[in-house]
Amino acid sequence: MNNTYILLVNWNGWRDTIECLESVFRNDFPGYKVIVCDNGSGDGSMEHIKAWANGLEPALVPAGHPLRHLTYPPVAKPIAWVEYGRDAAEKGGKAEDDRVRLILIQTGDNLGFAGGNNVGLRYALARDDFNFVWLLNNDTVIEPGALSHLVRRMEESPDAGLCGSTLPFYSKHGLLYARGGGTYNRWIAYIRHVGHHEPVSRREGCDRVERRLDFVAGASMLVSRAFLKGIGLLCEDYFLYFEELDWAARCRGRYRLAYAPESIVYHKVGASMTIYNDLNNYQIASKTLFLENIMRFTRKFYPWAAPTVWLAIQAAKSLYFARRQWSRLSRGG
Repeated sequence: MNNTYILLVNWNGWRDTIECLESVFRNDFPGYKVIVCDNGSGDGSMEHIKAWANGLEPALVPAGHPLRHLTYPPVAKPIAWVEYGRDAAEKGGKAEDDRVRLILIQTGDNLGFAGGNNVGLRYALARDDFNFVWLLNNDTVIEPGALSHLVRRMEESPDAGLCGSTLPFYSKHGLLYARGGGTYNRWIAYIRHVGHHEPVSRREGCDRVERRLDFVAGASMLVSRAFLKGIGLLCEDYFLYFEELDWAARCRGRYRLAYAPESIVYHKVGASMTIYNDLNNYQIASKTLFLENIMRFTRKFYPWAAPTVWLAIQAAKSLYFARRQWSRLSRGG
């Protein structure tokens, strides 16, 4: 059994998704299938993705873009696909899916990051024909060897349950979003991605990075079959943010976190999630959910740190509103 599933969740983001898929279907790993779970999109995403698979919808990457070579020329089409609703997918689909490379699943609603991924994970677990599942954000573009390097690192480290990639920014040429994942200060809920804004050219050994990791970044997480069966699916209590930290906290003492430096995945997100930095880059609802999930995560795993985390959140809120007021004053009200 050498099958690996590549799992993407789409929500009103078909343009990013088909660009990601163009790069994914060029990867050099010999045995893989792709699952796309659509979280109740209202923009016709699934029809566009099917049109792409049939060779009728191109990935729109401007000529001259430094990463265009990862998606052009397009891979050969059509790509065989099958489509399921949630219930049929979670039962494992049909036996003939063995002949299909692309599995499309309509989840029926916006289930969030964890919920959308879990539908795809249940499909894989019901079929039970895989060694690994690669959870990959739809707003990424991969180098051809990205999956092969992830699998190789996991095979070198049989005690690892999750493995992360090197994540350069898609739009900030030469700068890193993260090396594998990040660190988490449980006392003040401070998240920092390892290598954030460092030059891509700077090398860092995987052992050194792995010793620092408290979680693997959700943009690219290879998870083993044994991990899924032993630790379970992503926690759906969060809807968005903290799912990968929850997974890492649940596996502590049973599985370690790994990092594959040569697995290169370009990520379109432009800001690191911390409660101290970049708050202005998120919508109010998103900020509120993030702060709520900090407390949810803290109460679940580190209840003794709740008082200091609560104080840190209040300080972050005060700083945010002070900045907003200063911004209004500087614009003349």
